[in-house]
Amino acid sequence: MTDTGITGTGTDWQAWQDSWDRQQEWYMPDREDRFRIMLDMVEALVGRAPRVLDLACGTGTITARLLARFPEATSTGVDLDPALLAIAEGTFAGDDRVTLVRADLKDPDWPAKLPHDSYDAVLTATALHWLHSEPLAALYGQVAELVRDGGVFMNADHMIDDSTPRINAAERAQRHARMDAAKEGGALDWAEWWQVAAKDPVLAEPTARRFEIYGEHAEGDAPSAAWHASVLREKGFGEARPVWCSPSDTLLLALK
Repeated sequence: MTDTGITGTGTDWQAWQDSWDRQQEWYMPDREDRFRIMLDMVEALVGRAPRVLDLACGTGTITARLLARFPEATSTGVDLDPALLAIAEGTFAGDDRVTLVRADLKDPDWPAKLPHDSYDAVLTATALHWLHSEPLAALYGQVAELVRDGGVFMNADHMIDDSTPRINAAERAQRHARMDAAKEGGALDWAEWWQVAAKDPVLAEPTARRFEIYGEHAEGDAPSAAWHASVLREKGFGEARPVWCSPSDTLLLALK
């Protein structure tokens, strides 16, 4: 069920999901690895039938993988993006395991829109770098209140260690060389994907509203994994550390 107010029929939503995956993989070729480890840790810490909050859910990428692996799980997806929520709603229409909520994570009252007061796991990926450090720290405080004792929070995202500038520069150069080669092979980047969405009869209107909300791309922060772990412990988690990393990204787990 949903409370987003988005409708649309006759659209191949799985094709849009696949298209979104390919665009994201242009930036993160190891994207599926982080999801696999994320769900491994969900299973290890809260079992195979968790109540999950998919934070800044986008098209529902995490939710889709969660339910494919754990059919008895339930998921609440929350996001503000009208276009990505349209794809999520089309994908999960009729699935009672999924609730979609439109909310602004910078609004201090956003948790009041959720159907549950607590969750076994709160999961997010490649989204919270849109926030600057101060609102992100405030959000972590709210997340800590939503995760039950013994529950987990995981964030897979760009987490930059500014103490290693030469390593960072080499990694960035190598990554962009690979991306340039993939682009020559026809891969769509972020801007091109949105240009395609803007021409779709169903997604054109929510895409226009999306750009009214966000502009081209929000300018947030990407602090180090150590910063994330420290803030999460300050906000009420008992333990926090990376459980997976690539040369550019980290999956950080916090245990309540």
